[in-house]
Amino acid sequence: MPVAKRFVIFCAALAISIGCPVNSAKAKGFQSGEDTAMSNVDVLLLPWSGPLGGVPPWDQVNPEDFLPAFEAAIAQAAVEIDAIATRSDPPNFENTIVALEKSGQTLRRVQTLFSVHSSNLNVDPIPEIEKQVAPRLTRHFDSITQNVKLFERIKQVYESTSKDELDPAQWRLLEERYKNFVRQGANLDQQAKNRLSEINSEMAGLFTEFNQRVLRDEGIEIVIEDAEQLIGLPESIISGLSAAAANSSHHDPQHPKWVIINTRSAVEPVLTYAANRQLREQVWRTFYSRGDNGDENDTKGLISKILKLRAERAKLLGYPTHAHWRLEPAMAKTPENAMDLLLKVWPKAVQRVKEEVADMQAIADQENAGITIEPWDYRFYAEKVRKDKFDLDFNEVKPYLQLDKLVEGMMWSANQLFQMEFFQRDDIPVYHPDIRVWQITRLGEDLGLFYFDPFARKGKRSGAWMSAYRSQQNIDQPILPIVSNNCNYIKSGDVALISWDDATTLFHEFGHALHGLLSDVQYPSQAGTAVARDYVEFPSQIFEHWLSTPEVLNQFALHYQTGEPMPAELVNKIQQAETFNQGFGTVEYLASALIDMKLHLAGDVAIDPAQFEKDTLAELGMPKEMVMRHRTPHFSHVFSSDGYSAGYYSYLWADALTADAADLFEEIGTYFDPSAAQKLYRYVLSVGDTVDPAVGFRNFRGRDVDTRALLRKRGFPTDTPQ
Repeated sequence: MPVAKRFVIFCAALAISIGCPVNSAKAKGFQSGEDTAMSNVDVLLLPWSGPLGGVPPWDQVNPEDFLPAFEAAIAQAAVEIDAIATRSDPPNFENTIVALEKSGQTLRRVQTLFSVHSSNLNVDPIPEIEKQVAPRLTRHFDSITQNVKLFERIKQVYESTSKDELDPAQWRLLEERYKNFVRQGANLDQQAKNRLSEINSEMAGLFTEFNQRVLRDEGIEIVIEDAEQLIGLPESIISGLSAAAANSSHHDPQHPKWVIINTRSAVEPVLTYAANRQLREQVWRTFYSRGDNGDENDTKGLISKILKLRAERAKLLGYPTHAHWRLEPAMAKTPENAMDLLLKVWPKAVQRVKEEVADMQAIADQENAGITIEPWDYRFYAEKVRKDKFDLDFNEVKPYLQLDKLVEGMMWSANQLFQMEFFQRDDIPVYHPDIRVWQITRLGEDLGLFYFDPFARKGKRSGAWMSAYRSQQNIDQPILPIVSNNCNYIKSGDVALISWDDATTLFHEFGHALHGLLSDVQYPSQAGTAVARDYVEFPSQIFEHWLSTPEVLNQFALHYQTGEPMPAELVNKIQQAETFNQGFGTVEYLASALIDMKLHLAGDVAIDPAQFEKDTLAELGMPKEMVMRHRTPHFSHVFSSDGYSAGYYSYLWADALTADAADLFEEIGTYFDPSAAQKLYRYVLSVGDTVDPAVGFRNFRGRDVDTRALLRKRGFPTDTPQ
């Protein structure tokens, strides 16, 4: 998942990662505007120095300097906006639209440095700083979209310029800028604008508090002192749990302990392999009750407030619901179109779950387990069914999945497809010793920098994501992109082994990185992943397919002890089992997407999140043997910012594009076909938001998307031809 668009949307995106106590005098200084000049503040404000147009000065960042740096950067950005809005010459594309593209660079640098800290190093004093920064940024960006003189200039340029006067990318930039201002309330009267700012500012604070509460619950540690409880777990997992204990407050050299951190990468292997059912239930309940324990970290009250404020904002802006407002600029255009796709797949996925549960229950009965399948049993017995049906045990696969070798594999694939060369740099500052950096060239020219932060740590939010430290642009001179991938793999021993699912995530996030690195546009607002929310996952999801190609597996899926490649027989088993357990994977995702959409279609009614989730899932016929992938109380995609709100459907929408695009490579017979790779580069990865995504996909595929490919990919029966 990449970070969201910049400019107005960027302030909300920052709130996703915005977060613990800071010196009260400094905090007061930020709020009151007092002079809080501190040492090294300029480090955060000045243009970056170093190779490839400059790099983030991580080795010089002092978190205590963020508050005065934000104050100075916001003030400077406001001056820049005022200069554009109050120009005396007639507005035109260059002096208004391009000027906006050039503005706010100092603030953008400070935001980048801080958002990386709040997402990856969210420890004292970052959380308290975050609470103050988020509303202040929201007020600043509201002041831009509500600037009457600025909007009047934009409106005049939009209404007085014909398409023939600009190239297609420029016209799209102008049109989107104008529409975005309108969507953010530029046409409202002053009273409505004031209320809109109040709503946005209050929500920024709620987003931050939600994120911090979930992060605290993800810091919960389950301590194991009896090795018998670990029966069934692969040695690599046990080693990781031991390492987690060694790095925790529970470390005791005299008494071995193991720690399960409450994050997905640590929890799912336990749920998959632990023979101890009581441990599985404990781990499951701890993980899926994040934000839902009735304590100081409970998020349900925050969610109710966020939903109410979103509904009020939508009506203020002239939309029936928050979902209608959010989807207007998306590929889907309306909630009805998104719901149509979700509900087309839902019954097929539920039926498949029933079949999967029947298979699992049969094995449990054969073993005389004396149980009925419960949610904490699903992954455990699914693995037994996989082994029974396909003779495939992913414990046999994991020794071949060395993180470092797979990183080599994804970079090798990028080289074969897009002629990218990667050179590791050890002289570039990083914010943690785990991070590695690569300089990238393409066809002999510098392309950008790639940062990789793979491991879980205290203060790092769970999941995996891509961030753009600097977006590509070419207004006055070429500016090279800097992107990062961040994951939460468990560090264990000298060789980090990851699961097949984690390997898929690795390639997925690198697809986002490629989208940022291969961008070739003029304006930063159109660069890389700055595309429609339900299109941005397409480049990442299509790149997942390169993991399972013979070319990658034969060269880079090497046994960590013997160096031997994964046997062909094992590769064949993986390929034969591609659609296995798709009922589970699809239903757990769709349940979250449907809850998200229905919450935001409910309008301004008061919502009890727990009751709403329970009632809606019952109405949908949610299988009792499983749970949503992201339950409402910890649904960070939706409640840590506006980012994926009413937009979690996007993964399925993009997967429809992905499945159809993958069919093109399948029809050719190889995923390394040069002509298909060139089309992917030319029409998808390099163009950013300079073209409508539907047009970009049509140019790539030669026609509009065929959604039947999505059903085939998941092993579901297809409908009649569309």
